Amino acid sequence: MQPDSPVRCYVGLKQSTEAVTDGLVKKAYIALDADEHVRLPFETLCREKNVPVEFAETKSKLGKSFGINVPAAVAVELN
Repeated sequence: MQPDSPVRCYVGLKQSTEAVTDGLVKKAYIALDADEHVRLPFETLCREKNVPVEFAETKSKLGKSFGINVPAAVAVELN
């Protein structure tokens, strides 16, 4: 799982949720080991907004794929 490079993105639930709500997202990424209360509502929002979702194996792998050294539950690639 690797976003297209170079890519504009947000990492983290708050900014990612706002971007999906505002229609700014090309693709969303969700870590399978993210807490259910984070993962499920975000996935539902993406489906409602017709944003494709790709799943990452772990939060650590998702964070690393977006160039950060901390785990990330969700991230989005902007239009």
